[in-house]
Amino acid sequence: MEDAKLDLMKEMRSHEVAIAELNSLRPSRSVYQRNGNIYFRTTVQKAKASEQKQVDSAKAKLERLNAP
Repeated sequence: MEDAKLDLMKEMRSHEVAIAELNSLRPSRSVYQRNGNIYFRTTVQKAKASEQKQVDSAKAKLERLNAP
């Protein structure tokens, strides 16, 4: 149980770091985003939205683990 919480917290942190890195890029720049084992070219805005969605998902899972 504690391992699952720690893994989710690490996952959240890595996505938050990715969002911070994406925020430092110019909006007109293209970036590559991993989807499965393949990288796809996308915009900074779409990549940030995807990372934020993954952060929200990890937070929801963590809240479910913390619920009694």
